[in-house]
Amino acid sequence: MSVRSFALSVTATLGVGSAAMACEPSVVVAPGDTLFSIAEDQLGDLSRWSLIFYNNPDIQGGSLLDLPAGTVLSIPCPNVAAQPAAPAPVVQADPKPLQQEAEAEIKLVTASNYAPFTDLDWPGQGMLTELVNAAFEATPNPLTYSIEWENDWSKHLFPMLDSKEFDMGFPWFKPDCAGNPSNERCANFHFSDPLVDLVILLFAHGDNPFTFDQDSDLHGKTLCRPAGYFTHDLDRSDRRWLSEGLVTLKQPATPDDCFNMLVAGEVDAVALNEFLGVQKMFEMDLTDRVAPLSRPVSVEGLHVLISKKHWRGTAHLYRFNAGLARLKQSDRYNEIVSRHLALFWDQIKS
Repeated sequence: MSVRSFALSVTATLGVGSAAMACEPSVVVAPGDTLFSIAEDQLGDLSRWSLIFYNNPDIQGGSLLDLPAGTVLSIPCPNVAAQPAAPAPVVQADPKPLQQEAEAEIKLVTASNYAPFTDLDWPGQGMLTELVNAAFEATPNPLTYSIEWENDWSKHLFPMLDSKEFDMGFPWFKPDCAGNPSNERCANFHFSDPLVDLVILLFAHGDNPFTFDQDSDLHGKTLCRPAGYFTHDLDRSDRRWLSEGLVTLKQPATPDDCFNMLVAGEVDAVALNEFLGVQKMFEMDLTDRVAPLSRPVSVEGLHVLISKKHWRGTAHLYRFNAGLARLKQSDRYNEIVSRHLALFWDQIKS
């Protein structure tokens, strides 16, 4: 899909367009269905596919265009009776009786200012914080745990987790460890199963439309992603965009710099996760000029990490993964994710 056609529907994506005429709370995937077609049928706009994606953890990590027939999807139907001036949804954090500040059996570290995922000022301290809490509550033979906040991310892996000052840390992306096992993160840390899979999109200028239906469509293009952000999705075993010079990557200091370069015509697209990209579009008043393309660049899991040197590393990881799997099989997972997504999009619109 081109940026120009997608831009026509981006307003509806953010919840300010008309609701679908009919929306079923659950849908059985038919042969040939995609997230895009189901979003168009159920939510009235194919660009709302990501709302279905985040509401169905069983399909995360797979293909957005090749859903197995017979899969039952939970559809986050809009409340068509809601008034435009309705107050923002209230997010009530789940109880966490096993979390304690002192003498916890497992110590975790995270950082703030990463809304809606981890943020001290966000209800429940963020979506992923709540998912971690809920997963620990669901573990077999649960242990007490603590979550501490250190806003300097550069300290988390080394020295904090490496020295076992903390047992586990979150949230972290997982590089292509199969293709590059010597990667520092791959060589030194175990990864949990993903808490959520995060969609990475291209944000392009409406005056410079192009199509991204396959990888070769980006050959010769210039992308922007801030310095310090991961690039493994741009250069992997089946996609050698950078190493073979097929795509140029600009890496300024901040996401704002990337969007300024996009508006100035210095890059063809900005590659960021959906939440950060849309947030910047609104903060910088670019919604009438910039829109995300519907096809993701990649889908990246956000994980809990533990050092491979930790003497109880595999035991802690097994326990957490078991709790996370149990959580994902329950309604509680969707309830947590849906609450935080609703709040995020409501705040964006305001």
